[in-house]
Amino acid sequence: MVKFIIGFHKPDDETRFENTYNDFLALAERMPDLKRRQVCHVFGSPMGEARFYRLLELYFEDNAAMDAALRSPAGQEAGAELLKLGRDRFELAFAQVYEE
Repeated sequence: MVKFIIGFHKPDDETRFENTYNDFLALAERMPDLKRRQVCHVFGSPMGEARFYRLLELYFEDNAAMDAALRSPAGQEAGAELLKLGRDRFELAFAQVYEE
């Protein structure tokens, strides 16, 4: 299993962020072969202020399924919505998931 991780930085305008985030999430949930999603609201860090405000993890069976989902019409729409936040307001990562 693999996941696409989006780390959102603390927004300047929380209302605007929540509206855009909810629109983005609705589009992301329409991506094909999405196995599950996990949302984490970050409340702190042992090092002081946390780097992220929210983490979103989108899980797929494998890299091919994730790539196809991101390239799908729903994935492209979700990406366009995400960019409305501004490129400096989030970070993206791909990860391999190991579970026992």
